[in-house]
Order: sequence, then structure tokens, then C-alpha cells
Amino acid sequence: MALLEVLKFPDKRLRCISEPISEITDEIRTLAANLCDVMYDEPGIGLAAPQVGEAIRLIVIDTEWRNSEEGEITSKNPLILLNPEIVESDGTIVWNEGCLSVPDFESEVTRAARVKLVATDLDDHPIEIDAEELQAVCFQHEIDHLDGVLFIDHISRLKRGLYVKRRQKQLRREIEDSEAPLPV
Repeated sequence: MALLEVLKFPDKRLRCISEPISEITDEIRTLAANLCDVMYDEPGIGLAAPQVGEAIRLIVIDTEWRNSEEGEITSKNPLILLNPEIVESDGTIVWNEGCLSVPDFESEVTRAARVKLVATDLDDHPIEIDAEELQAVCFQHEIDHLDGVLFIDHISRLKRGLYVKRRQKQLRREIEDSEAPLPV
């Protein structure tokens, strides 16, 4: 089975606000498993359903997975969270963020240093997590995706504008390359 494609900026679907999940179906379970596969393959530490074109409130996060020296994943501990919501936050932290949907760019973003998250798991059990530092940043980043927000929306207008121009040039080159005649 082929991996789901991660949408890339400026795809308009990344700006949609996701719908709450009211029922846990086999399709939701399959999507959650597919999100985990994509997250580990890319590799990343989090992925939201909107990043693969599904506008529902589902995220997967694993800030602890590791690779062996041979490149094989040696430990996985994914959190699969439905309808996640940050109910408390405290402090500030500046973190250098990147995103699978914002290729070839990283920037420092100011986030809450600690958060309390509530969600539901795939068995419809409530979850409450107190997170700090990397995990807190990851939760905030992925929940932003559910609300149509990208991490570049949290940086200065100048930095964002420079990235947008660079990305537009990159997309134009890709289109030109795909239209180039094949060598004979």
C-alpha cells in the first residue's frame, strides 16, 4: 500500500478548519495508522490529518521514537489523539520548528512552554496529558494544523514573505521541469 502524500504549502486544503470526530470508525482507525506510517517514513515527530487532505481533528505524535545505526526504527510510542484541545498553557519557549507541509524551511517560533491537553483515544477513552518543551511545542504545532494555521503564521511578516517568494520560485521550476521535452 502506498503512503499518503503530505500536502505542501501553499495547498489551500492546509488552511481549512477541521471537523470534530463524532464517531470512531474503521476508516478513522485506518487513517490513524496511515498517519503514523507517513510520520515515521518522512521522518517527523507529528502529523495532522489535514496534512494528508483529511479535514478532521486527528493528530499523531511521537517525540520519542529512535532509529538504529542501520536506519531502522527501534522504538515507537505514537500518541493517536482525536479532537485534541489545549485547556491550559503556561510560560514561553522559543523552538526552532520545521514542518512536513512547509518544505525546506525552519524558523524559531514562540510557544507555550507547558500545556495541558485533553483528547480521546481510538478506544473512545478520554486522555489528559501534561506536556512541556518539545512535546508541548509539538502538540501546539499539530493542533494549529487542525485550525488551518501553519507555523509560518507565527513568524515575522518579513521571514514569511521571503519563504513564500522562495517557495513560489521552487514551484515554478518544478512546473517548468515537468513541461520540458524529454530527451530523444
